[in-house]
Amino acid sequence: MSKVLIVYHSRGGNTRKLAEAIKSGVESVNGVEALLRNTKEVTKEEFLESSGVIAGSPVYFGTMAAELKKVFDDFVSTRKKMEGKIGAAFTTAGDVSGGKETTMMSIIQALFIYGMVITGDPMAATGHYGVSCVGEPDEKVIGYGKLLGQRVAELSLKLL
Repeated sequence: MSKVLIVYHSRGGNTRKLAEAIKSGVESVNGVEALLRNTKEVTKEEFLESSGVIAGSPVYFGTMAAELKKVFDDFVSTRKKMEGKIGAAFTTAGDVSGGKETTMMSIIQALFIYGMVITGDPMAATGHYGVSCVGEPDEKVIGYGKLLGQRVAELSLKLL
């Protein structure tokens, strides 16, 4: 059984809603278990046991929230053990030009440093860095989130 961890920080609830959609996509793939954890509750063991990590954050000054960065900082001792696992990113913003792509790139950069194999969202979604939205995710973005979760779940099975 493959496990995919969705770890996120959400202050207002929008990033959590997108994380839940991604979890639904992961769970749509047979043989994959989804672990949905906010940054306060995720454990190092869950991080290590996962074949894939999908990390999400609201946009804070064009980068990931300090709470998500703290997870990457605190779990740095696992770095070499994460090599070759699947990594992906998602974000929510308060404005159309609010820094969604730079925030996803800050998450992707951390995942790269952990040695992970990075994937964006599939072409059936937007075919870019990951899933993002402004404000609360609408049905279209919820669908994109499910597609990202499904993609990471399918890729994680290929690693077994």
